[in-house]
Amino acid sequence: MTPVELSRTVLHAVRRAVDEGELAVAVLPERVVVAPPGPGGCGDYATNVALQLARPAGQPAPALAELLRTRLLRTDGISDVVVTGPGFLNISLDGDADGRLVRDILRAGLRYGHSDTLAGQTVELHAAHDARAVVLMDTVARVLRSQGARPRLTCAGPPEDAWVRILGVPSDIPSDIPAGIGTGIGTGAPLRPVPAPADPTPLGRDAARWALLHPAPHDRPHIGDSRSEQHLAQRETNPLFRVRYAHARTRALLRNAADLGFTPEPGPLTPEGDGPLTLEPGPLSSDGDGPLTSDGDGPVTVDGEAQGLIQLLADHPRVLAATAAHRAPDRLARHLVAVADALAPLLPSVLPLGDEKPSAAHRARLALAEAAGTVLAGGLSLLGIDAPEHL
Repeated sequence: MTPVELSRTVLHAVRRAVDEGELAVAVLPERVVVAPPGPGGCGDYATNVALQLARPAGQPAPALAELLRTRLLRTDGISDVVVTGPGFLNISLDGDADGRLVRDILRAGLRYGHSDTLAGQTVELHAAHDARAVVLMDTVARVLRSQGARPRLTCAGPPEDAWVRILGVPSDIPSDIPAGIGTGIGTGAPLRPVPAPADPTPLGRDAARWALLHPAPHDRPHIGDSRSEQHLAQRETNPLFRVRYAHARTRALLRNAADLGFTPEPGPLTPEGDGPLTLEPGPLSSDGDGPLTSDGDGPVTVDGEAQGLIQLLADHPRVLAATAAHRAPDRLARHLVAVADALAPLLPSVLPLGDEKPSAAHRARLALAEAAGTVLAGGLSLLGIDAPEHL
């Protein structure tokens, strides 16, 4: 069960309580926020929905939380619900929740995180006649389509030939401005990100699109200055390289596993009865531009590192929805960097070493790596960037 699915499950429990007369609330929330538990919490996720509804419902938050707890405990996929503090609901998913998530990702493939939330909506997008604005609009349109919307694109002028050939933007974007721009569903001010200070096309399609999309629209992209070449560098300080390299590594692991005669199968990441598998800490930390690995202050275990990665994979549908809602592809780009960095410490443990035979744990780690690679490939595709099989 992903955070998005759990949010819907909690909201459904609230609505059922209202429909059956156990809860009197005039206006229900549109969504319920679930997040990892804070200090004093427990389980996999926590929500403060009982605290939000207590005043309008005229009930103490702890009593309301207990009411919702009883309903949630009847839900498939939820193993326990604990009320803590002033009324927080702490939810534990059943033991195979991680395995189901991996299976869901592998089943959906590159479409994992796509939804029909915006089905039937036509969204007007208009861009200034600027390379970054047009690339931003093209990417926002891709993400909107992944959420079921029908984007309609216009530009202040016809796209330049180099933008079409090199940056991969559509060649048929109309240059007229619809009369209703800014007033229809999902519309707003024309997309006017801070322009690139120099022509991005010499970087090539993948590096140029990343350089234009990774910074927030209000931030100036590093193009044409001393840091421009970093987008092409094949080293750990380049976030695009880390994302593409992580994806290529997952593809290589699948090929190598096939040579060894085993395939991915979701399940426990460590053999039953064994202690946690300790990994070698990575040389860099999450500070600055380095990938998210251990800083060497303590042991790194497969299960410990995997939880961070699994949370990020589960969060992917929410990230796509937020990217569409806020017209902000930088959110998706940063999410992919986080997934790649969380995946990196796990990669050395996927294949058996020496005379070791492939085990169920190896198959489970391979499945998790494949799921992460699938999310990276799907996200890069929405950004208009290639996900290489080899790098």
